[in-house]
Amino acid sequence: MRDFAALYDAIDATTATGAKVDALVAYFRTAPPADLAWAVAFLTGRRPRRLVKLPDLRRWAAEAAGIPDWLFEEAYAQAGDLAETVALLVPGEGAPDDRPLAWWVEERLLPLGAMPPEAQREALQGVWGALHGTPRFVFCKLLTGAFRVGVSGGLVVRALAQASGLSPEVITHRLTGDWTPSAAWGAQLLDADAADSDWSRPYPFFLAHSLEEEPASLGAVDDWCAEWKWDGIRAQLVRRQGGVFLWSRGEELLAGRFPEVEAAAAALPDGTVLDGELLGWKDGMPLPFAALQRRITRKTVGAALRREVPVRLVVYDGLEVEGRDVRAAPLTARRAHAERLVGALPPAAQEAIALSPLVPLADWASAPAVRDAARARLAEGLMLKRRASPYGTGRRGGDWWKWKVAPHTVDAVLVYAQAGHGRRAGLYTDYTFAVWDGGALVPFAKAYSGLTDAELRAVDRWIRQHVRERFGPVVTVEPQLVFEVAFEGIQRSPRHKSGVAVRFPRIARWRRDKPAAEADTLNAVRALAAGGGVSAAD
Repeated sequence: MRDFAALYDAIDATTATGAKVDALVAYFRTAPPADLAWAVAFLTGRRPRRLVKLPDLRRWAAEAAGIPDWLFEEAYAQAGDLAETVALLVPGEGAPDDRPLAWWVEERLLPLGAMPPEAQREALQGVWGALHGTPRFVFCKLLTGAFRVGVSGGLVVRALAQASGLSPEVITHRLTGDWTPSAAWGAQLLDADAADSDWSRPYPFFLAHSLEEEPASLGAVDDWCAEWKWDGIRAQLVRRQGGVFLWSRGEELLAGRFPEVEAAAAALPDGTVLDGELLGWKDGMPLPFAALQRRITRKTVGAALRREVPVRLVVYDGLEVEGRDVRAAPLTARRAHAERLVGALPPAAQEAIALSPLVPLADWASAPAVRDAARARLAEGLMLKRRASPYGTGRRGGDWWKWKVAPHTVDAVLVYAQAGHGRRAGLYTDYTFAVWDGGALVPFAKAYSGLTDAELRAVDRWIRQHVRERFGPVVTVEPQLVFEVAFEGIQRSPRHKSGVAVRFPRIARWRRDKPAAEADTLNAVRALAAGGGVSAAD
């Protein structure tokens, strides 16, 4: 654990990409295989589920620190991070323990999930006594499910490639799909002679950048093809050795959740991999993402839900044909493969697996009008793809672009705030916004991104001077500040007090020019959810 904690400190202490990569390479070259496996899992976002109830954890930490619960909660509110609060307040006893990361995860962290609360309390008292400083902080981060550090998956791949001498493409492929951290897996990850025999594995996904310039900057329109930018779940369908495997972009195997797609895929020939988007689809149109969410959360799906929310894989790329990896071929050739494969399916199977249509573009001058028609199709805009482009790995600029319609916007009042995490700990940066319903403010969205660092500090200062009430780490503030909140989609939702749920909310700007009384109304927001398609904000 000491070495992994030192890696955490080294990454956290710098913003230089080269220094982060150097620290990762040094760790990967010396870590035992089991430690390497768990480190890669945590660094790439695979965190264990929360194993201890947070109220219990806070109470036990206050007890170990010898302070009353209210004082611990005050310290937590100031620190803004539970793991940091525990690591600082609980005193250390005895010599620090130097056992490896894998031991602490497999022998101390994961067994907590099977223990009754009293046994959890005793086990954590032992952990806090043996781990001090950053090792204790890192353990608590893993315990609370909040472990994050400033490296991307791409940097981890780059460092693993340098440490092993393998290509980034090989490392990326080995990290894709379903794997469990272990000493054997850690050794295989960096083994130049290892056979990659997991035949159910998808390919690394190719991602698009957002187009911020005018599309004419891309060159001749004839070099590009356009498709609708669907709002669903990016997925690869793998058909190999008689099996069907449906993988999400998050590298989750979606077995059993979309049985109509899996059943239709049984008609595809072996050695086929198709890339596309899972959508709720009914009466010739995609359903709102909120409808698809009802399917996402189910491991198994009943017949009634399948009738209410039928699902279709809309295919836009062919990655493997007759067992051959064709990702290096031009997009036009790969799409031709996909057209042939999908076109050969029986009519019933084509209800669940269909080709994404191309959107004609006569010239760039008329393209904005075409893009703006996306909302009528429950799409987010257009995908622009270079016809000659290969299927790459990760997010690379130049060949694939997502060109979205302008987001919905609402002018809303800041009503609640909470301290952030990581480098934002100690600053109020997580906000809840409300709109007017008669004479009352009704919360409708939460957002924490979109402001500059200077604006965040200014809002934090204002919040501290205008607190009304405190509820643990959350404060209510005087309803004075107005912000323009942007979001991609909105649907009616009986689960929310406002009656609506928004998708991808973020702060577009601080409306210093607008008093709270002129913020938008709930009726205007509900009109968007009803399909008005225009922004509520002026």
